[in-house]
Amino acid sequence: MADTHTALITNDAVVLGLLAVILGFIFKTSSSENPKLKAFYKYVPALLLCYFLPSLLNTFGIVDGHSSNIYYVASRYLLPACLILLTISIDLKAIINLGPKALIMFLVGTLGIVIGGPLSILVVSVFSPDLVGGHGPDAVWRGMTTVAGSWIGGGANQASMKEMFEVGGDIFSVMVTVDVIVANIWMAVLLLMAANHKKIDAATGADTTAIEDLKSRVEQYHAQHARMPTLNDYMNIIAIAFGITGLAHFCADFLGPFFANNYAWAKEYSLNSKFFWLIVISTTIGISLSFTKVRQIEAFGASKVASSFLYILVASIGLHMNVTAIFSNPGLFLIGAIWMLTHASLMLIVAKVIKAPLFYMAVGSQANVGGAASAPVVASAFHPSLAPVGVLLAVLGYGVGTYMAYICGLMMQAVAP
Repeated sequence: MADTHTALITNDAVVLGLLAVILGFIFKTSSSENPKLKAFYKYVPALLLCYFLPSLLNTFGIVDGHSSNIYYVASRYLLPACLILLTISIDLKAIINLGPKALIMFLVGTLGIVIGGPLSILVVSVFSPDLVGGHGPDAVWRGMTTVAGSWIGGGANQASMKEMFEVGGDIFSVMVTVDVIVANIWMAVLLLMAANHKKIDAATGADTTAIEDLKSRVEQYHAQHARMPTLNDYMNIIAIAFGITGLAHFCADFLGPFFANNYAWAKEYSLNSKFFWLIVISTTIGISLSFTKVRQIEAFGASKVASSFLYILVASIGLHMNVTAIFSNPGLFLIGAIWMLTHASLMLIVAKVIKAPLFYMAVGSQANVGGAASAPVVASAFHPSLAPVGVLLAVLGYGVGTYMAYICGLMMQAVAP
């Protein structure tokens, strides 16, 4: 992996400039009328490139994604602002009308991760017990508990698993790489599927009427209320987005340490995590404002501003990926791949049985595996108006993450050789 000494560019202002140019290039070419470019983007979603091209900067040592603060800034400042603007324009009634299938698919995704961990250990131990063995803090199963935490809820849950199971530093750093690469490859698969969701839904006979209804309601709202935004409008959007983000940070800075210092059980629910509170408070205020006149900011492009923040976040997530890392520890990536296949297979089977649209499967999966940072990304790949569904399910992931990851950890400990 690129390190700070060998990275060609270490100035974050330059890195941000590069990411902006990459995003500009992708948007320019993806909206081009050139027949070759149209053919290319028919098979390769623009969103996937927003995420893959920055990963090449990290892979080839041009930028060190891990020492750069771009992701931190994007996830702590732009992500909450983005979630606020997306949830303010939410049509909560229409989301409730989506019915129980979205929730069922989310819970099936969680179950797939809980059983996938021990199953991958069992499968690999048949032909290579050494690969899943180890003793003490650096036992492989211990490292895998942090992946379980990350894949059912995100970074806060991952950190709590590291503490709960006393995971050693060496195995943890390897497992972080497995987590990032396998999760990112799966996200790429979901984005490719999202680009072809109409064909897939038609083939499986899924009922997409509730989703189409939500999309048409959003489009009708735009058609009735949309107007040309002025500078005054943009300043209002920015004031609301970053004002509430500031308030959410202020509350999170108090609530995280308060729960950590006063309640021993808080860690199990991620209540000791400032990031957890930041996401929950931002989302809650955004949803509350969707019932007020503030919702009118959507008429002059609030969700477009939110989407621009989201794409900067996507590019910064890409900066963390090193494609060549797969070759340095292929055995552990095999475990990760079997684990993710178990999760994916279970979701696809249940989706087929209950005739759930691909959207529910993809967002239910990403709300588990990617959390609040990337579930709205996958949801908006289907339609920008669907991004809040990803946010709501991801917040649910924070709630169940530590429990389920803990159960998964105990099961992996039981089956480890």
